Amino acid sequence: MEPNLSASVTLPAWLPDAVRLYLDHTEEGLSLRELARREGLAASTVLRQVRRYEARRDDPLVDEALAALARAQGTAPTPDDPDRKDAPSMTAPLRSTPITLDDDSIAREGRRILRRMAEPGAVMAIAPDMEKAAVLRTGSDGSMTQTAVLDRGVAQAFALKDWITCLKPGRPATYAITAAGRAALKRMVEEEDRRRMAHHTACGMAEAPAAFTGPERWSDRADDGARRMRHAVSESPVAVLARRRDKEGNVFLEPDLLRAAERLHEDYELAQIGARGAPNWDSFLTGGAAPLPASGSARDRVAVALRDLGPGLGDILLRVCCYQEGLEIAEKRMGWAARSGKIVLRIALQRLRRHYDETYGRTGPLIG
Repeated sequence: MEPNLSASVTLPAWLPDAVRLYLDHTEEGLSLRELARREGLAASTVLRQVRRYEARRDDPLVDEALAALARAQGTAPTPDDPDRKDAPSMTAPLRSTPITLDDDSIAREGRRILRRMAEPGAVMAIAPDMEKAAVLRTGSDGSMTQTAVLDRGVAQAFALKDWITCLKPGRPATYAITAAGRAALKRMVEEEDRRRMAHHTACGMAEAPAAFTGPERWSDRADDGARRMRHAVSESPVAVLARRRDKEGNVFLEPDLLRAAERLHEDYELAQIGARGAPNWDSFLTGGAAPLPASGSARDRVAVALRDLGPGLGDILLRVCCYQEGLEIAEKRMGWAARSGKIVLRIALQRLRRHYDETYGRTGPLIG
């Protein structure tokens, strides 16, 4: 099939076909019948797709993204162009856009961000003058916790792909994950699991003892995989544990312990971006790595925290908070007694909270 846009080499490959049809019609001036003949579609089908994205320009992120794509084509209308009075408004400022994102970037950010947005009470918030968006989650006590940050261009790409939907435009605008976003997350997590399994099998490590060189998201039991998938697409293992209450109605993990776990996981995720090979986190638990500053990059903050807690407490945080392994899997891999992991995890989170308080103050380290 021919490229949908005359200059499609400037556009990302992941762009939905419906967006390309919309831009062909509004920016290249191709009629609906011409597009239908070229694509082998019914004219009514092309019309529905074009109208759908025209209607979605009320979404600030969609409007910005379409404006940026039009600029990339060199056909965006200017205020002094009298022949384009009927063109859609494309006055969004030129800033971080999805133009330079590739398939790998979309998948990596999709796994990281959509998992957070799939958690109960989670929304994404972004203001017109901000270069980054934040994922926020409302806790059982009504407090808001920031669980992730992402570039504005990534948020625009998610909106174009219909992974998120605008709940309320304004300052800030808020977004929620869609059914399409949940399905995409499930698919991306499954693909990542298959890739990691194939890599370990090819290296002859399928039956070897687990080492702390990166997240391992599979096990020998089929039901473990299904349970892990539910965690990946809904909540983290720590968030699930934090909701549990004892006979007196007290929560097992206080909100500040959950926030400490989320902070560690966010720094861990940020440390993977752009990294050449997975860091050997185990070396920081055993003291085999060179000293690092307490307040530096995300990688430094994770390493300093793990080194402060040491083997045992650091191990459980690495497995559960960073790698997002369930407690049963973590206990099995570390050779611990059943149901001992949650007690050790709570002690480790208390130590982690103290580490953050003593190292960075009560406000904690800044994410990023």
